[in-house]
Amino acid sequence: MLDINLIRNDPEKVRENIRKKFQDFKLPMVDEVIALDKENRETMQRADFLRNQRKVLSKQIGGLMAKGQKEEAEQVKNQVAEMADELAALEKREEELAAEIRKRMLVIPNIIDDSVPVGKDDSENVEIQRYGEPVVPDFEIPYHVEIMERLSGIDLDAARKTSGNGFYYLMGDIARLHSAILSYGRDFMIDRGFTYCIPPYMIHGNVVSGVMSFAEMENMMYKIEGEDLYLIGTSEHSMIGKFIDTMLDESQLPQTLTSYSPCFRKEVGAHGIEERGVYRIHQFEKQEMIVVCKPEDSPMWFDRLWQNTVDFFRSMDIPVRTLECCSGDLADLKVKSLDVEAWSPRQQKYFEVGSCSNLGDAQARRLQIRVKGADGKKYLAHTLNNTCVAPPRMLIAFLENNLQADGRVRVPEVLRPYMGGKEYLG
Repeated sequence: MLDINLIRNDPEKVRENIRKKFQDFKLPMVDEVIALDKENRETMQRADFLRNQRKVLSKQIGGLMAKGQKEEAEQVKNQVAEMADELAALEKREEELAAEIRKRMLVIPNIIDDSVPVGKDDSENVEIQRYGEPVVPDFEIPYHVEIMERLSGIDLDAARKTSGNGFYYLMGDIARLHSAILSYGRDFMIDRGFTYCIPPYMIHGNVVSGVMSFAEMENMMYKIEGEDLYLIGTSEHSMIGKFIDTMLDESQLPQTLTSYSPCFRKEVGAHGIEERGVYRIHQFEKQEMIVVCKPEDSPMWFDRLWQNTVDFFRSMDIPVRTLECCSGDLADLKVKSLDVEAWSPRQQKYFEVGSCSNLGDAQARRLQIRVKGADGKKYLAHTLNNTCVAPPRMLIAFLENNLQADGRVRVPEVLRPYMGGKEYLG
């Protein structure tokens, strides 16, 4: 959510940002906010004037009564009563105007960074750099579900019976590998100075609206029937929510946290063959990174966060590339975003395994995450998040890049302590 002062003082900057995101249907909202804000300020000024007048007249009533001027006192009382009626109407109007302004402000997108490439959708994202040499072996790489089935590691049919499409049973070495990757991701981030955290897996509606846009919420979140609780789609939601309505001392920054959680997503929409199996599912687990920092430090933390993911995958010899998200592919709260994609030898292309985002002060403004500086001045924090690893999607990259010609799967050295010393699966 933007600072209302930006719309008051530089509405054209807001409009141009909307155009860059190819959301021209939102342009009228800028003028609507300006008009509503003007009426709201006039309403508040009139209400403040009436409150002051009421105080003055109330004192007069006491003076008139003391002098025995009851008739004059009654006239003033009538004036005060009329003011009270008008004031009540003004206060109700203030609430209505504030709600209308907020409804629009929650939809107007955040100002993107100047470095973000302008493009309509993810097809116009820009490759930044590749890490590791992508290899296509001289033997056929089966579909990832087939690899798992050969290792007796997955049962999708049973999951469909108990839960429907988009769920799975992982078993044996594949289930152990899944847990090993998460444990390694946890220790990897702890070694980089992040504090490990296990957050709540359900959050209130005001936290949901504080961390994401309404469109994202509708497409992602599962709501608990009859309660003000939602299942989290990522631990970022509850981790940023941890700081709601807080005043942090500047000396407490940065807050660098790494969190484990299951994630639950509706995954609305139809998907292609490559997104079946365990690529796009309703339930998965993830190791996340979250940073709350000073505004001037967020660009530095953005680069450090995505580099962590690159280093994590490269430590397991999985080739990756980084992709700068264009303006049209950015969610409304994001200032800048970069995807990390892993190499798929079977498809001979890269696919997304992590996403790093700088949200500026958008979440902090919605959730009132404030900082008190050394000079006593208060300001909004910046928030960032990034995926360290999210199996089972990461398992696809792992299995394809470590599959051997004889059908075995190599276990990289860094994972062997978490796999009982095993060098191969199968």
